[in-house]
Amino acid sequence: MPAPVSKPDDPALLRIDGPIATITLNRPTAFNSINLPIAQKLEQLAAYIEGDDAIRVLVIEGEGRAFSAGGDLQTIGAAAEAGTVTPVVGELLKHYHAFIEIVRRMPKISLSSVHGSAAGAGMGLAFVTDLCIAADDAKFTPAYAKIGVSPDGGSTVGIVGTVGSRRALQIFLAEDNFTAQQAYEWGLVAKTVPAAELKAATRQLAERLAQNPPAAIAGTKSLVHAATTTPVKQQLDAEEHKIIMAMNTEAFRTAVKKFTSKSK
Repeated sequence: MPAPVSKPDDPALLRIDGPIATITLNRPTAFNSINLPIAQKLEQLAAYIEGDDAIRVLVIEGEGRAFSAGGDLQTIGAAAEAGTVTPVVGELLKHYHAFIEIVRRMPKISLSSVHGSAAGAGMGLAFVTDLCIAADDAKFTPAYAKIGVSPDGGSTVGIVGTVGSRRALQIFLAEDNFTAQQAYEWGLVAKTVPAAELKAATRQLAERLAQNPPAAIAGTKSLVHAATTTPVKQQLDAEEHKIIMAMNTEAFRTAVKKFTSKSK
């Protein structure tokens, strides 16, 4: 299936460069907030990336001054006034959550590259990816409790798995916002860099991740995400299954030959 061709006014853009795919949230005038068209587009792009075996790394970034301001409150506010929250938000999250689910399950590493503000579901997106790199002046704003709601968009998936339940409750209910440095200390951000260097540093990290053979990426990601909820015996069986699969690849045979010839 050919790659979807992005038009400049699409709400999300796809760029493929060798083994690295980049999705750019492209509603800069609305601070890349999530409405139905962007949610549908994100689901479509992620489904394509999941099916393309040549892609090893997905980078998610935002166009303009912010990474993402989260759910589009104009759409959601209008629905609340009209009493149509259930169908409107249900439809929005059907597509947006399908996108998040693909990003979590696909056998590729996802990397969010965050500048400016990441708020609400935008903060959730930053941390539901496998790794996050952030500009040192990026700001994370939970923003849910402030408007009287609980988290969505995978916010509890990425954050709770990383920081545990107590810190997660602190983040969602007691923090108005927090810095990239705090996020780094809590293990949510892999690396912070000066804002001017974010694009280059993201590229460098994506290239480093893409050096890992596909079987190593796929096996590691699925094992790591399953580890916290899987009984030990089952997890060990999965480790055995995945490593044997990976050892049956050409990449392993080549690497192990290189390693053993060096150690003689």
